[in-house]
Amino acid sequence: MRTVVIGDIHGGFRALKQLLERANLPRETQYIFVGDYVDGWSESAEVVSYLIDFSKKNDCIFIRGNHDELLYKYLKFGERNPMWLSQGGESSVESYLKISEEEKKKHLQFFENLVNYHIDSQNRLFLHAGFTNQHGPQSEYYPNMVYWDRTLWEMVCAMDSSISEEDDRYPKRLKLFKEIYIGHTPVTRVGFDKPANFANVWNVDTGAAFKGKISMLDVDSKEIWQSEPVFKLYPDEKGRN
Repeated sequence: MRTVVIGDIHGGFRALKQLLERANLPRETQYIFVGDYVDGWSESAEVVSYLIDFSKKNDCIFIRGNHDELLYKYLKFGERNPMWLSQGGESSVESYLKISEEEKKKHLQFFENLVNYHIDSQNRLFLHAGFTNQHGPQSEYYPNMVYWDRTLWEMVCAMDSSISEEDDRYPKRLKLFKEIYIGHTPVTRVGFDKPANFANVWNVDTGAAFKGKISMLDVDSKEIWQSEPVFKLYPDEKGRN
């Protein structure tokens, strides 16, 4: 079975739909979404509704992102975190004014069923952000670290690529898995417009919330598909810019 990983979406429903239509992958494909389905563009609720329907016909794994958790806390408990509202949350609040209570219940179930990470049969790890524990994400003292951490990506970006895995200085975290797939921190911040790879870490967040695209990567062949820059599909909006 072909496995693909999809980067951060941030309410860009039009771009998500365009991406999947462009790729036009066969039914036997497994889709792993690394989180942040919401917050940014105006169609966060539409993204979630679409993904719920998409998963009825396709093999999907949905990983929890920090923005998904913040929106869930608002929908479930009414928490209006000021920092969240200023970082794309306000767009989701407005988006959810358009849906029925029945639909909202389905969305809450979607958020509750998200997983913090996924490890496949080839020992490849998929999670939203990263992990700090040298024994892996399952050993994190604070489980929410896996959708907030930025140190994993920062570390591999700064690593000396000449250091051998046998060297005592080689990060123990990286030795735990064959490959690690993340989102959370846009690769556009370090000069990339496509999924980027350092050491055995692949980052598929290509800045969809800002001026970038939504990206999808085949984990075996490393083939890449992308939407148009999301902001071009929402010409009257600012997103998180």
